[in-house]
Amino acid sequence: MPTDTHLRDQRQREILAILRDHPVANQIVLMEELGRRGIPATQSSVSRDLRDLGIPRVAGRYVPPATGPAEEEGGIQEVARFVHGFKPAGPHLSVVFTATGAAQSVALAVDRAAWPEVVGTMAGDDTIFVATAGAQDQKRFFQRLERYLEER
Repeated sequence: MPTDTHLRDQRQREILAILRDHPVANQIVLMEELGRRGIPATQSSVSRDLRDLGIPRVAGRYVPPATGPAEEEGGIQEVARFVHGFKPAGPHLSVVFTATGAAQSVALAVDRAAWPEVVGTMAGDDTIFVATAGAQDQKRFFQRLERYLEER
């Protein structure tokens, strides 16, 4: 007989799979899709799962986070559509503008990409500060980011 932890882990894996398959606008739709897959869920459990998984609601839908080092560059491709622009704020600091609620997902994707020119990120709701070691690293960061923005 499965434990509560096992059921939660299975439900969370399915939530991530659903969100990667197609856009989901609200928790009710997510609950219904889980039910179709044979996984019972309540609105409160889905809400808790979304919070625990770090899944934000951006532009009217839930957005799965980048999945980690195995998808380093892929994570950036996944969130590039939420980047509205960027500009320097000195030779070591850059500002990246995102859709409301998307900054943390974009910053996480940048962090997980492990680009050597990026020292670190700090995200708010729709703005990210990106620290680089110097002006040359900042230029490389902008070139790399621009490449992803052109591909979207």
